[in-house]
Amino acid sequence: MATQPEWRGAQRGGAAALVLAGLLLLAGCNAEPADDGGDGERPTPEPAATGTLEQLARKAGCDPNVQTDAAELRQANCTTDDGRYVLTTFATDRGQREWINEAKDYGGSYLVGRRWVAVGDPGVVAALRGRLGGTVETASPHHSGDSGGGGSEDGHSGHRTS
Repeated sequence: MATQPEWRGAQRGGAAALVLAGLLLLAGCNAEPADDGGDGERPTPEPAATGTLEQLARKAGCDPNVQTDAAELRQANCTTDDGRYVLTTFATDRGQREWINEAKDYGGSYLVGRRWVAVGDPGVVAALRGRLGGTVETASPHHSGDSGGGGSEDGHSGHRTS
């Protein structure tokens, strides 16, 4: 009579332990720290919306004014009660990431979802996040002039301080 090697039973128990550990980990990840500086938590945002430029705009409460309609991206200006922003959808994940990386050189707040980005003032982006989900990315503008510095522009020739 053939018997099972002892390691097979241990392997099943190990797999069950991994599944249980994963479930416990996920259960602990359903909230984020609150932004108010306290020890409270706030619910994790819903997963980012998906769809065409028009579908995303509708979900955000915008009648999109399409400015760019190309194979690799579509871009529209939007205005809602929360303010103005630009909504862009992308044909590929790589195209989206390249666009974001280049756009961040100009600073700003970006609400990023699966193959779409909304760009606007921080308050507008925060309001949109409530409707569209996504992740907020922010960037500081980088100086790309001939002075080579960066940081503050105060005191550079050609800049007026009023």
